[in-house]
Amino acid sequence: MEEKAVNVAEVAQEEDIGEIKRIRMEKLKSLSDKGVDPFKIVKYDKTHLSKDVIENFDALEGKTVSIAVRMISRRIMGKAAFAHILDGEGTIQFYIKRDDVGEEEYAEFKTLDIGDILGVKGLVFRTKTGEVSLHATGVTLLAK
Repeated sequence: MEEKAVNVAEVAQEEDIGEIKRIRMEKLKSLSDKGVDPFKIVKYDKTHLSKDVIENFDALEGKTVSIAVRMISRRIMGKAAFAHILDGEGTIQFYIKRDDVGEEEYAEFKTLDIGDILGVKGLVFRTKTGEVSLHATGVTLLAK
């Protein structure tokens, strides 16, 4: 009888993926229990693509834009957070602050996952480090 070598890293990765799937399924069920259908929205009125916002910063600074994107990273810092988002033309970041969107919407944002599809509405601005960003006034879950 031939023994098969076990790759510990592969086993650990499979366990991690299983845990991620379990957590995401729980979040999906939680949304459903609250009466939220994360697949119901089939249209979102976007005004710009990320590339448009970055390339036309001077004309758009301080104006409100809406983009539809996939969240690719998130940094929560207490009452505020930054997230990098990706659409068909590139990436941009947005800043969301609890005091601006309200406690409930900010709490909902914190439950979102990397990979979720979002509609982000916000004011175009430049961060202290010079990065063109959106200051979110609203975040809508379009698809889990």
